[in-house]
Amino acid sequence: MDTLSARIIAGEGTAEATWQHWFRRHPLPTVPARALVVPGHAVHVVAPHPDDEVLGCGGTLHQWARCNVDVHLWAVTDGEASHPGSTVWTPAQLAEIRVHESLTAQQRLSLRARRHRLRVPDGQVAVHESRISDALCRALMPGDTVVAPWRFDAHPDHEAVARACLRAAQTIGCRVIEMPIWGWHWADPATGDLPFERAVAVRLPRRDRLAKRQAMSAFRSQLGPDPSTGAPPVLPAYALARWQRPFEVFFL
Repeated sequence: MDTLSARIIAGEGTAEATWQHWFRRHPLPTVPARALVVPGHAVHVVAPHPDDEVLGCGGTLHQWARCNVDVHLWAVTDGEASHPGSTVWTPAQLAEIRVHESLTAQQRLSLRARRHRLRVPDGQVAVHESRISDALCRALMPGDTVVAPWRFDAHPDHEAVARACLRAAQTIGCRVIEMPIWGWHWADPATGDLPFERAVAVRLPRRDRLAKRQAMSAFRSQLGPDPSTGAPPVLPAYALARWQRPFEVFFL
């Protein structure tokens, strides 16, 4: 797998129809959401930006909520850099609004999670990897599960968070599960870009899909165009389609 050759988030990326065709020919092994967490231990979902926790595993979070799993949500940044140059969404406004959007999404998932807000500067996560790893080490317990972005997701902040999670988990003795978020955009199923040999899928019944969709709709700052810059939505329809599947994929 050449994960360094074409990891570029640009254009409309790989169409969801292409992925669906591939999944019909190559069904993934499925596991129940509870199987991803060691009984009696917590799961820590580490989101580089507010919304990543829902895009990557919102349906699974909804299932964990029903199972009373001890969930910790980590907001590494406040997502204040999502609209560069905007006069409608200033960084200060975004930092406040996006955190509120994440809280609303959590409520829509019926999730009672302990939240950890690190306030790392958006777009500069790599500079603060040690700080993130240290914060995780102080909260993790041996046997906990850490859910991180995929280490080759292509977004620099996502990959930095993944490295910090892997380092902390190795130090404490935790399991790391990776979730692709922007990997669905740049990867090509025909070329083996994604490590499907260690992939599992969590099926999402209708109520989980509906809850995830409602949670995704909480991120209003990311769902509309910016009239002050002419920029399209950060989360356009063709990208949202990849996160509205009846299953979520994790790399074990």
